[in-house]
Amino acid sequence: MSRFGHFLQRTYQRWKQDTLSQSDFRPSVSILKLSLMAVFVGIAAALVAWLLYRLIGLVTHLAFAGQWSFDFTAPSVLGAPTWVILVAPVVGGLLIGLMARFGTERIRGHGIPEALEAILFRKSKMMLKVAILKPLASAIAIGTGGPFGAEGPIIMTGGAVGSLMGQVFYLTSIERRTLLVAGACAGMAATFDTPIAATLLAVELLLFELRPRSTIPVAIACFVAAGLRPYLIGPGPLFALDVTFHPDTVVLAMAAVSGVFGGLLATLLSAMIYKSEDLFHKLPVHWMWWPAIGALAVGLGGWLEPQALGVGYGVIDKLLTGQMVGSAIVVFMIVKSLMWVIYLSSGTSGGILAPLLALGAGLGGLEAMFFPGSQPLLWPLLGMVAMLTGVMRSPFTSILFALELTRNATALPALLVTCIVAYGVSVFLMKRSILTEKIARRGRDVFREYSVDRLEHMAIKEVMTTGILSVPGSISVHELAANHFDAQQKYRAYPVVDADGKLLNVVNRQVLNQWRENHIDDNSILADVLDVDPVVAFPDESCRSVAVRMAVEKLDRIPVVVSIDDRHLLGMITRYDLLKPYTHFHDEERVRERFFGNGKVAAQSDNKP
Repeated sequence: MSRFGHFLQRTYQRWKQDTLSQSDFRPSVSILKLSLMAVFVGIAAALVAWLLYRLIGLVTHLAFAGQWSFDFTAPSVLGAPTWVILVAPVVGGLLIGLMARFGTERIRGHGIPEALEAILFRKSKMMLKVAILKPLASAIAIGTGGPFGAEGPIIMTGGAVGSLMGQVFYLTSIERRTLLVAGACAGMAATFDTPIAATLLAVELLLFELRPRSTIPVAIACFVAAGLRPYLIGPGPLFALDVTFHPDTVVLAMAAVSGVFGGLLATLLSAMIYKSEDLFHKLPVHWMWWPAIGALAVGLGGWLEPQALGVGYGVIDKLLTGQMVGSAIVVFMIVKSLMWVIYLSSGTSGGILAPLLALGAGLGGLEAMFFPGSQPLLWPLLGMVAMLTGVMRSPFTSILFALELTRNATALPALLVTCIVAYGVSVFLMKRSILTEKIARRGRDVFREYSVDRLEHMAIKEVMTTGILSVPGSISVHELAANHFDAQQKYRAYPVVDADGKLLNVVNRQVLNQWRENHIDDNSILADVLDVDPVVAFPDESCRSVAVRMAVEKLDRIPVVVSIDDRHLLGMITRYDLLKPYTHFHDEERVRERFFGNGKVAAQSDNKP
């Protein structure tokens, strides 16, 4: 082969090794490309948030006042007659059912589970119909009195915009996922003006990794959307809380109690939602009619407590500032929770964050009546984030969310205590969160815990098999078959090396049989008939990259050489070798040791699953 031919072969081999190890040849270029695209995704998400707010305002005025106005307002301030309050939600539910039946069923739900499902099981692909129909359906649901937030539909629609942009260009599934998550979280940032919490939500819930290639573009999209929010929706924090809190030991202890109550309420509401959903599945009518049936609860609830209709940002502000107390909170919480549980489980379209904030703030308002201390406004804030943590199981997102919503950092110690306790209660009482239960009910489980990938953090040189038996390339095919693949064959494959100990390739019985099927002369020399483009591994590579390469190439063993240009054979990596890192997992997770007592190390292995 000519020198130029060898150069092309080495270049191809280097590209192939980089590709199969899932490492970007120029990762900085990929990050810059996605970051630039994330700017446009952030702009689109901000526009989607603005559009949805205007649509909700329009539907609200048309449904409850018969007016043509885009101002975002609560249904309770429009003074609608009783029959309108009872009928409007049912009409909205009927329209949503028709849109889901004849448009796309994926507009049903509150948005985040659907985004998770697209990320995990559909290669981050979302349809154009979802981007168009989801905000329209949500505007109808919320505008006709549905007790939902706008953030869930915006998350879903923003994610659809990011996914569609990713589908226009030649991108990998991971890159499309980054853009989808960027659009979803930018929608949340535009809704609440919480870019840091939105970025952290991506890390805790949607990205399933913490890497520059995904975190940087998502953060850019979130800050772009939040930067546009003052010009599109309005400036300032959504629930400004100009109070200085001084959490002492007693307050921190009661903050833990607040976390327990928040986790319990979150668990109760989650169970009620899925119990109600099971009841809807037993109805002898098509699911298209379920939203209209569920909307009956909204109409009745709105008749009993008009403040429970709609998004409820005004009620949340009243609760956080102490303007709603006593029995008013009890009535609001009972009505709001029943409306939310029944209508959401019917398969309508709407977000869950705003109702959780309202119910959590109401719980905190009740706690303020009984908990000790001179700072009653602290408890609605803690109840709000306790509910958010208990339902979403994202404690640090909830803490940052409260901080950005109120621009008040003095409650951070109490927020940490409350959120961690609520998180623990939720994990102890519920197998899955409300966000992942829906996916699990479709037969697809979601594993969300972050842990170290042991294959990624262990090099091949630490687990490869050395001292292997190789065969020289100077022997014939007949000698190979007679001496190495006889009835007492000891090894399944043999690396073939030249006179200098450099790898030529690996030969096994399958290769030998192929030679015979192709009528290769048994007197042929191995070096002349072997393919000179072997799949190899390098000693400093991670076990994960080689495991991926082994899976793609459908191999059960790969030779290890010094480098791409120096093919001196160092050893062999097999599928069994790739399991060796998990012996450390067994030692760390299963082996219980005691080092004190009799002065000797006592160990007990726990092999139960």
